[in-house]
Amino acid sequence: MPLVAYLWIAFALNYVDRQMVYSMFPALKADLGFAGAKLGLIGSIFMWVYTLSMPVAGRLADIWRRDVLLVSSLVLWSAATIGCGMAGSETSFLVWRGVMGITEALYYPTALALLASHYSEGARSKALGFHQSGMYVGVLIGGWYGGWAADNLGWRQGFLYAALLGIAYSVVLGWGVRGKGVGLEAAAARRGGSMMGLFRSRSYVALSFAFAAFCAVQWILLAWYPTFLQERFGLSMTDSGWNATVFVQVSQVAGILGGSALADHLRGRWRPARLYVAAAGVFLSAPFAYLTFASGTLLEARLHSVGFGLFSGLLAANAFAAAYDVIWSENRGLGGGVLNMMGGLSSAGMIYMAGVWKDTIGFAGMVVWMAAVAVAAAILLVLVASQFDGECGPKVVLGK
Repeated sequence: MPLVAYLWIAFALNYVDRQMVYSMFPALKADLGFAGAKLGLIGSIFMWVYTLSMPVAGRLADIWRRDVLLVSSLVLWSAATIGCGMAGSETSFLVWRGVMGITEALYYPTALALLASHYSEGARSKALGFHQSGMYVGVLIGGWYGGWAADNLGWRQGFLYAALLGIAYSVVLGWGVRGKGVGLEAAAARRGGSMMGLFRSRSYVALSFAFAAFCAVQWILLAWYPTFLQERFGLSMTDSGWNATVFVQVSQVAGILGGSALADHLRGRWRPARLYVAAAGVFLSAPFAYLTFASGTLLEARLHSVGFGLFSGLLAANAFAAAYDVIWSENRGLGGGVLNMMGGLSSAGMIYMAGVWKDTIGFAGMVVWMAAVAVAAAILLVLVASQFDGECGPKVVLGK
């Protein structure tokens, strides 16, 4: 089985564990007393801790053995999932969500850096895009599984079974990534990698801004769409979890696969191609996020969420591949971690503010403003990419 397949499964499990909680909100309200803004904290605390850990995790991915980091992350986040299922109060549940954020942070920049080093430049978008599709499959399964488990097993047992699956898969993952450390990039990173080096690239800065704006829009939808469907159309937790995930995630996977193949094809003849495809994803998906929350019928919501998924897949497939085009190879772990931190900070803030404002401004009112920011960020990225000046690496030629 190819390396990307082992990591795809791990990434899908990552998102099952973090996403299933959003379809369990009514059960957590009834059992632990969560309500309103505190429900928003479930997502926000995870995202704050997760994203603030990203630069450190990314730096570790540049200088430590990546195979060890990947397996350790899977075991540790599964243990934290068990902790969530055993929580006896709001506070303890939120603490375990924070622990989950730290342990899951070790995975993402490590996996991306390993894939970028393992696959050739001409296949990089396809490899990273296929890996990214695991996120959306995980969100789909997690959204359905969380509601189903809360209705049929109990939310505590739902967390336990998900954690046991992760621990079991850590053995398989260890086999699949064994011996794949950091190689010669580690020495280069120790000598010259730095965060300041990242921000010398104008393209990287513009991409980070566009990615952050996109993530703010996306995570309002991913975190609060089940609640919107429950409140607007009276769906059960199981039905809302399914409707809130299947249409978005299936279409996102289609957008990722198409967008990654397109970007790899164009990259061979047009160096900033990945930046342009990523910008198109942000620009075209943002209006559909607003339309999803402005829908008056369930059918409209489904159709608009499909539009969001298809176009957002263009960004998801190419954000990190585009970043690796404009930063040095010894900064791949750090660059992926910082980029994900930028997206995560905006996501966490909007998940929380959506919980605060959903009964006053409303979901559609919030998303329309964030969609406008995302469109502006996409235009800025296009302008910067049009002045692409060959900032890309690698600075260090491996094997010498």
